[in-house]
Amino acid sequence: MTRRNADKPLMITTFCLLLFGMLVIFSAGFVLSMNNYGQPYYFFFHQLYFGVIPGLIVWFIAQNINYKIWERIAFPLFLLVLGLLMAVFIPGLGENYQGSTRWLNLGPINVQPTEIAKLAVILYLSAWLSKREQKIKDFTEGFLPFFAVILVMAVLIIKQPDIGTLGIIVIISVTIFFLAQGRLAHLLLLIMIGLLSLYLLIVFAPYRMARFTVFLNPETDPRGIGYQINQALIAIGSGGFWGNGLGLGRQKFLYLPEPIGDSIFAIICEELGMIGGFLVVLLFLIIAWRGYLITKRAQDTFARLVAGGITTWFVFQAFINIAAITSLIPLTGIPLPFISYGASALIVSLVGTGILLNISKQS
Repeated sequence: MTRRNADKPLMITTFCLLLFGMLVIFSAGFVLSMNNYGQPYYFFFHQLYFGVIPGLIVWFIAQNINYKIWERIAFPLFLLVLGLLMAVFIPGLGENYQGSTRWLNLGPINVQPTEIAKLAVILYLSAWLSKREQKIKDFTEGFLPFFAVILVMAVLIIKQPDIGTLGIIVIISVTIFFLAQGRLAHLLLLIMIGLLSLYLLIVFAPYRMARFTVFLNPETDPRGIGYQINQALIAIGSGGFWGNGLGLGRQKFLYLPEPIGDSIFAIICEELGMIGGFLVVLLFLIIAWRGYLITKRAQDTFARLVAGGITTWFVFQAFINIAAITSLIPLTGIPLPFISYGASALIVSLVGTGILLNISKQS
């Protein structure tokens, strides 16, 4: 083993996304802050105090402790996350927002357990599969236990419901299973089960079917279910090539829902134009390049699976967010990593980046 410096391009790209996200929240959130709290920069300072500062602390810790420690605590962490996912349904502890019960109310902050679940699943599956390399191709001892883990997570997340996050977790899990050299037939079976489950979830939930209908025809019900995607497309289109200028967007004036959350990429394109949108895509492409390079160079199976899982998490979540808000896929409630408002998501993402950087040190 040769100890090296942490991957600098990945580190620089992470900080660029972090700073870019704070800049956009500063611009996109002031109208919503004034409307909800009577002060212009509530969301900016809340993200700074409860997301960025603690996130950087845990990021520094994660990149300076040996990644193998995570292998030892992967199972207890996974059990803790299962407990948190069940705790959201406890009256008085779980918080319902727009029909979804996804948050735990812990006084001044709300914690979203599904964000922690992404990292916990990566660590647990990586630890479990790295110890079963000889049995991973066996249906009974390899595929079925792996499928059981995903099924347990799926039941708890569907009940919230948070289908977008479940989709990210499934994509991450499939990637880890592939990197662990699972049997291709089992992988195809898992994909078919996933597609069938997605079809059933859409068919038996009217609001999901409505979102799919709007995806096929964005002009359908522009003041109802199609309102958000239509306002997002207006924002993106009005930005043109260069944008209207930072702070000069109009859709954040309570026209576009979730301007600092799921729809933040539309605000970026409105104010900074196609150039701003391309910059965001480029930064995530750099994360993909450096992350999968770290995966390739990892010194052991656990490190390889963790690095591949974390990289897939960031890249595919960004792709799904951007594709949804530009109407390339049906609209989902997936935030843009490192940029969208949300302390829980930002802190866990920075922990994931820290682990990835530590793996790069010990390639």
